[in-house]
Amino acid sequence: MSKLISRISSRRTGRIRLRKNTRRIPQGIIHIQASLQNTIVTVTDIQGRVVSWASAGSAGFKGTTRRTPFAAQTAAINAIRTAVNQGMRKADVLIRGPGLGRDAALRAIRRSSIRLELILDITPIPHNGCRPPKKRRV
Repeated sequence: MSKLISRISSRRTGRIRLRKNTRRIPQGIIHIQASLQNTIVTVTDIQGRVVSWASAGSAGFKGTTRRTPFAAQTAAINAIRTAVNQGMRKADVLIRGPGLGRDAALRAIRRSSIRLELILDITPIPHNGCRPPKKRRV
């Protein structure tokens, strides 16, 4: 049986690093996923690394109020606030899903100081889709 080697703790020095670093992001991509129950807004840089995210559930809405446009608007404002603080000025918007919050989240982004370069709807559409279940016999 091998011996366990004790790890030297970095907290011994007394310095604790913050997890979020303050990098400057001039341009990014805003993903809006509007499902029927919730709206999730994710802000990434050009490479696709997540800068910030927020959802209607994380904004404090529970139950059926998560699906409302106001909850989506609040989630979009929360997600964009940290991106603007890191210097984001231009962004592309990719919207996915059939939810009620897609327009409200887009309106909240338009009202912010971010200039939108591109707005795309990337909702997946089935081309003939899955095979339907067999006919029910009574």
